[in-house]
Amino acid sequence: MNLNEELLQTILPGKILAVQVGLSRTAVLAETEDGIRCGLAATVSTPKLDHHRQPAVSKAGHLHEMSSQELAGLIDSPSFTEAAIGYAAVNALLPRDWSQWTELKAEDHLFEHGAGKNVAIVGHFPFVDQLRPLVKNLWVLELEPKDGDLPADAAPEIIPQAEIVAITAMTLINKTFDDLIKLRKPNAEVTLLGPSTPLSPVLYRHGVDVISGTIVTDPQAVITGIGQGISFRQLRQGGFVRLVTMKK
Repeated sequence: MNLNEELLQTILPGKILAVQVGLSRTAVLAETEDGIRCGLAATVSTPKLDHHRQPAVSKAGHLHEMSSQELAGLIDSPSFTEAAIGYAAVNALLPRDWSQWTELKAEDHLFEHGAGKNVAIVGHFPFVDQLRPLVKNLWVLELEPKDGDLPADAAPEIIPQAEIVAITAMTLINKTFDDLIKLRKPNAEVTLLGPSTPLSPVLYRHGVDVISGTIVTDPQAVITGIGQGISFRQLRQGGFVRLVTMKK
């Protein structure tokens, strides 16, 4: 059973209340037996998609009418925009086990565990400049490389050298996660991070050791903000989300 199949088997039933596809984040608001939940994911566009012939979201305007299982099932969509909606739905509907989480940001875990080691990060995160002087070697792989980054297609050369591998959960959305995780050396520690990350122990069975994601603490404020172009930094500054980490 693949990762997506396992995730879909674990989600709670719920009623979809709203879907917002914002500038950088996508949000799904759902009513579950545990109350009103909001899940997040990165907003991602599919490269070279001809929007005139094939819309990025085929049921736009009617997503809130879909069942929770149908909406979450969009994680398998070839449209990355739809896949992001699916992951936001999954993140709204996953069971929550507060005992597994600690109030820990992914960068703080990497600062501690990456010290003096070879570290590869898939995705350019804001903390990479702070991390660089702490580690032996830091390789940042990025689809759109910034100064000091390496192109994403260098992954087969770089990731097998790393003792610590941190992978953006956007790779789940753009379908590159499975190929990347296979490149790690057997004893490497793998962290999956970012707001798209499903906070689910299912990931442990698929090569992930540390799971760093986001809990929405004010669902209504977040769904409204996403619809008005709010950034993740603004969500954090507003106190609308918590960053948590769980470890294998």
